[in-house]
Amino acid sequence: MSRLAQPSRPQPSTKPTATSSDTTTSPLLAAESEQCPICKSTRYLNPSLRFLVNPECYHKLCASCTFEDIRVEREIDIRKRVASVFNRREDEFEDLRNWNDYLNDVEDITFNLINSIDLDATNARFEAYRKANEEGIAENERLAAEEKSQFSSRQKAERALARERREQARREEEMERRELEANRRDVLERLAQGGDAEEVLRKGEEVQLKKRMGRGEAERRRAGLQQQQSQSSSDAAGAEKSSTGTDGPAVLKGLRKPASTRPVPEPPIDPFGGVRFSTKFFALQDEYRWEGVQDTKRDVKHVAGGYDVRDFTQRSLVAAFAGLGVFVGEEADERERGKMGVEGEEAVGTARADLGLKDSEMVDVA
Repeated sequence: MSRLAQPSRPQPSTKPTATSSDTTTSPLLAAESEQCPICKSTRYLNPSLRFLVNPECYHKLCASCTFEDIRVEREIDIRKRVASVFNRREDEFEDLRNWNDYLNDVEDITFNLINSIDLDATNARFEAYRKANEEGIAENERLAAEEKSQFSSRQKAERALARERREQARREEEMERRELEANRRDVLERLAQGGDAEEVLRKGEEVQLKKRMGRGEAERRRAGLQQQQSQSSSDAAGAEKSSTGTDGPAVLKGLRKPASTRPVPEPPIDPFGGVRFSTKFFALQDEYRWEGVQDTKRDVKHVAGGYDVRDFTQRSLVAAFAGLGVFVGEEADERERGKMGVEGEEAVGTARADLGLKDSEMVDVA
């Protein structure tokens, strides 16, 4: 229904005939019948209300719900239609750049539709996106409706909580006033019975102090329970929030992949905690043709004790390649940076230990 309306023209009055029923309408009913279908305002509540007639559907609209320029209404309708289809969320994209590119593309489409620029290609692009992302559009509409409902529920709960707090404060104030009045009457009765004035006043103050302490403790407990309830409701609302990331046409880039619901298998247990004993720069051979090694293998005194010549050859190769991957200049720079404080020294020690571990494993750290 277009909001570009024209002033209403008075309808020609008709005289009632003899066969017609009671056609007389009271001014109150006539005022109630004239209601704006958009803002629901009536002439009964607003006597100065001015109605305009829509030239297309002939509905009556009030002057505050109409536009002087039809281009404004056309732009609003187009933006609503585009926003109902391009309803992606920022958390569906991998980074802010992709999200900004998406917003720029949506604004380009909106601008072309508003200003009638390349309408065929723009409408084709619009329809292609709508057909390719029907599930994502419906899901985002559902999420928007849920968020609106949750926001309305939270607002209603907050208003109810505020109203309950006001009622509680009013009841506590009334209770305190009654207690003070009862305590005052009790003190007067004890004084009238001939009791010690100081003792009576002291007991009255003690009773009043105990009641105040009890009310303070109850108020603290009630505040703690309310805080726990608000925290649990916010956690539940955050757990229900989700998003989809279905792939669309080329206009969208950088969308997150939807999370897989299949269980991830647990990795195998590593008893060494990730420490590797394999070598990188050399491969240990079973036999080395060197007289020192051969003589040791043939000597019964060495073999009888359980000595293995391969331990000697492996230790020799580790010592030969131990200098690779060690950079004195980098260690000096780390040592200088470590002088800035205790944390720097701990970081240098950790880095040095890491370098030593890589060096013992023959790992190339360059």
